[in-house]
Amino acid sequence: MVKPEQTAAQGIQDFLEGQLLIAMPNMGDPRFDRSVIFVCAHDKEHAMGVIVNKPLDDVELSELLEQLEIAPQAEADDTPVFFGGPVQTERGLVLHTLDYQLETTLALNDEYGLTASRDILVDIAGEAPKRPAPRRFLLAIGHAGWGAGQLEQEIAMNAWAHCEPDEEIIFGGANDAVWKRALSKLGVTSAMLSREWASARDEDQPLN
Repeated sequence: MVKPEQTAAQGIQDFLEGQLLIAMPNMGDPRFDRSVIFVCAHDKEHAMGVIVNKPLDDVELSELLEQLEIAPQAEADDTPVFFGGPVQTERGLVLHTLDYQLETTLALNDEYGLTASRDILVDIAGEAPKRPAPRRFLLAIGHAGWGAGQLEQEIAMNAWAHCEPDEEIIFGGANDAVWKRALSKLGVTSAMLSREWASARDEDQPLN
């Protein structure tokens, strides 16, 4: 069995902004089962991220666009819509490469940004886009959120491991394939993991 310190406790960085969270087998919340999350923000007060591998089979982009009075492209429904997390599920946002930026875009690092505006939806799948769409993007409904110390506690209970970001994982789409690719970045497979990972780490042990 892989030891927890080999995944959830490497390095000395205290915060995981820009990292990928990978749900472990003992994840108790079914909404996050086998999920991979891009961490958009993490500090002492809170953490926020977007699940990148849970497409919504019953949501079509053309319907969302029509609700916003945006005429959709004929192929709009070829773009999947993802469950980004259980927080603010009435709101959509787009995680994307930074070749696309609006005044409202929040640059997360040098490579990725987050935009929650009608304009980016027009440019991605509207019939009359105003500018080129991002090179790669993920449209999500809702996001994941944690209060002060909550994510740290979940990591201490080994509900999550984490790894460096990977564009193919972030924008890869399919559920299990993305989860398994994320695990492979840690040098492990799902068969190597055990629910016995639920033992807590020392409180002063760094997150990575």
